[in-house]
Amino acid sequence: MLNVETIRKVRQAHFRDGKGIREITREFNLSRNTVRSIIRSGITDQKYERSEQPRPKLGSFVERLSEWLKEDRDKPVKHRRRAQILFEQLQREGYTGGYDAVRRYVGTWKEDDGTALVKAFIPLEWEPGDAFQFDWSYEKVELGGMPVEVKVSHFRLCHSRKPFCVAYTRESLEMVLDAHSRAFEFFGGICKRGIYDNLKTVVTKVLMGKDRVFNRRFQNLASHYLFEPVACTPAAGWEKGQVENQVGVVRHRFFVQRRRFASLEELNEWLEGECRNHAATAKHPEFKERTIDQVFAEEKTKLLALPVSPFDGYQESFVRVSSQLLISFDRNRYSVNAMAVGKSVSVRAYANHVSMILNGTVVGVHQRNLGRDKVIYDPWHYLAVLEQKPGALRNGAPFKRWDLPEAMSEVRTILEGRSGGDRQFVGILSVVSRYGLEAVATACTQALSDKTVSSDVILSILSRTHDEPQPEPVKLSAQLPLLKLVPVVDCYRYDRLLSGGAHGTA
Repeated sequence: MLNVETIRKVRQAHFRDGKGIREITREFNLSRNTVRSIIRSGITDQKYERSEQPRPKLGSFVERLSEWLKEDRDKPVKHRRRAQILFEQLQREGYTGGYDAVRRYVGTWKEDDGTALVKAFIPLEWEPGDAFQFDWSYEKVELGGMPVEVKVSHFRLCHSRKPFCVAYTRESLEMVLDAHSRAFEFFGGICKRGIYDNLKTVVTKVLMGKDRVFNRRFQNLASHYLFEPVACTPAAGWEKGQVENQVGVVRHRFFVQRRRFASLEELNEWLEGECRNHAATAKHPEFKERTIDQVFAEEKTKLLALPVSPFDGYQESFVRVSSQLLISFDRNRYSVNAMAVGKSVSVRAYANHVSMILNGTVVGVHQRNLGRDKVIYDPWHYLAVLEQKPGALRNGAPFKRWDLPEAMSEVRTILEGRSGGDRQFVGILSVVSRYGLEAVATACTQALSDKTVSSDVILSILSRTHDEPQPEPVKLSAQLPLLKLVPVVDCYRYDRLLSGGAHGTA
């Protein structure tokens, strides 16, 4: 079969240059019949079409395969057998050929029968401020020199196509809540609806049609920001096709090469900048004469106003505090204040920190560690226990890498070399809550310069340079009787009592 270029050269040589068949035959090393056929037929292209498809192994099973396809023809689409299922059934009946032969025959049969599925889509048009779409993608980066697969949450305004992306190391509920707060702050407003696929962190139960049971905390988020969550039909990603397309754009534009960042915060700053740059330069797919940012400037006036304060996006659980003042959460352990020992506390997990609460009082706050089997201490949580057991200052795990001010660390080193020095340093630590860490560090600096390092000297310096804080007023119990007549301080009443005068009654 001749290619298009050879046919073109033969026709040019004969019709344009006036060459004969014999000359063309010698020049292009073709047979006379071939040259004569090209000139006389007037063809400009040759295509090979197979008149019959050989099926050396499938041939004896074609009739059986056709019967199964006819059986499935009248069934609902979701109940029809796929080519893979038909291939496995043929194998059980003795077929030794490959899957591709079965797949090709099934495709041809369905096309001839008219039962082949052809997907068609309806173009959508969105009003300004009507809806946004949300999805996740997984991208590979380097954080702090280590290869990490980050989870990138994608937001896209349906009308203006304004994008926003923020990365996390997980895609749990608190990350979803935090991503929404960041996105709405970035857009400067909220759309009336949010379109999602059936995320396990968002959708608790899938019911008939579009009905869903959403996660309780996610419903709190939607109520706070006044938008309506809408879930797509399962396996119908085209219902949020814009954000699906954005995932591909971000991957090929932003992460086509492996990016390196010192931390997740640096990655998110870079991502936000890239989203802004893309919106400022990319043309809108419908309003081609304007950029995405220009269309967004109009849409922003239609967005719902942000609430006064952002949503408190945490996921809550209840954990008991151990005798070592530790709680277990997310395969790590965190310390809490000594007042919570042996009690159950509320653990509120945010995207970047963990907070522990007992009866409305915060008893611990830590930066969230997303590793495993780590113990995170706050030495100040153990101060009440340390006052009773000062000897634990030397070998206590929470105090090994205590980041104290330089002057206090130097005082600690000096006192550790003395008898009873541990108890003295614990006494210094105990007044930090009264005077503040900076004031105690200043007193330690003065004691070091005077070369009179001891707890008595440092406490004396603090008492001289600071007014003693006023004690908190005593709270009266409702069960105690109230005085109807307030006593009057009068020393002369005692003199009258000694002289035999009337006895006082109040």
